[in-house]
Amino acid sequence: MRSLLITAAAGTAAALVLTGCGTSEPAKDSADGKSGKITVTDAKGARVTLDHPATKVVGTEWNVVESLVTLGVDPVGVADVKGYTAWDTAAPLTNAPKDIGTRGEPSMDTIAGLTPDLIVATTDLSASAIKQMKKIAPVLQVKAADGTDQIGQMNDTLDVIAEATGTEDEAKTAKASFEAKVAAGRKELEQAGLDGARIAFADGYSASNQVSVRGYTSGSQVGTVNEALGLKNAWKLKGDKDYGLATTDVEGLTGLGDDVQFVYIGNKSETDVFTKDLADNSVWKSLPFVKAGDVHRLDDGIWMFGGPKSMEKYIDAVLATLTK
Repeated sequence: MRSLLITAAAGTAAALVLTGCGTSEPAKDSADGKSGKITVTDAKGARVTLDHPATKVVGTEWNVVESLVTLGVDPVGVADVKGYTAWDTAAPLTNAPKDIGTRGEPSMDTIAGLTPDLIVATTDLSASAIKQMKKIAPVLQVKAADGTDQIGQMNDTLDVIAEATGTEDEAKTAKASFEAKVAAGRKELEQAGLDGARIAFADGYSASNQVSVRGYTSGSQVGTVNEALGLKNAWKLKGDKDYGLATTDVEGLTGLGDDVQFVYIGNKSETDVFTKDLADNSVWKSLPFVKAGDVHRLDDGIWMFGGPKSMEKYIDAVLATLTK
């Protein structure tokens, strides 16, 4: 789980977040009505020109694959198809794309064999891999994450891929659906008396018999969505600048204090460290939220670094958990 996730890998507050959803739009360049050519500028400032809206697209990271599916574009190649299918059920694949290898080291031979007209990658992929892929097809890089504006970045990714694939209307629909979900979720929490409730979202893994807990701070994508819903992030840890993630051990959980809802994600393919490894841990059992029964595992298949559909699925899950 550690290697899987690390590759991916935040009233007035909600209004500010939702207002920011469309403020940092990607550069929209040109579409030549006569030739059908499209030019867009990617996250690296590179101008990517296509002879026509891309239809044969390869995605090297799960968030871009989700964006493609959301826009109605079936990718011909996907990194780690099995992993995507397990972790991102909000936007299931409707075709049978070729597995191009891992997200960190995609197979250039496999990608070349697909003869794509566009490859969509994130800025997390190595410069050497990008250089090789550019010899195969045009490459559109999107920013992997932005700890200062996760929702805005999520929308920017959707928008620039929509420009390259001629699916701008689908992007508008997806963004409007997400905004409506946030507004409805905030209202539901207010009606349940949970406005301002403290929440600590996490995942965990075990290595060498040592459990590590990863906290999703205010700078994380899930943390940003939680605050848009009117919830307060209970983590006091400082997250990294891109993903807003911070790692601690079980002793570090004592800093969360009282009256907190501890919510975590897992997957059936991985061991649940909170119910297995920590079951007999005295520090874990002494935590106020553990004693109070305020530890909640969300449903599998919610990708914490995904697009609007994943975040909608997350909102549904966290509302069902907190209001039951």
